[in-house]
Amino acid sequence: MVTRSHGFRVGTRRKLRKKPRERGKLRLSSHLQEFKVDERVIVDIDSSYHKGMPHKRFIGKHGKVLEKKGKSYIIEIKEGNKYKKVICAPTHLKKV
Repeated sequence: MVTRSHGFRVGTRRKLRKKPRERGKLRLSSHLQEFKVDERVIVDIDSSYHKGMPHKRFIGKHGKVLEKKGKSYIIEIKEGNKYKKVICAPTHLKKV
């Protein structure tokens, strides 16, 4: 038997699905939005834009913007009792 692959996007069939009215071109405003340091954000992955996409386990989590790195942001998210740093493009973030 062949072992099952466990890729980066395994098990995301429903998590990364878009609603019918959300399909199509990217919204330019979501790509150009700016966040300040210490601002609270929610990770809301846009599956049509693959660059800067965080891991599937962070979908719906909220965190704090630590810094800007290039076009992306470093977000501090609490997972269990640890704080993790996640690099996200602004397309995948939403203000709280």
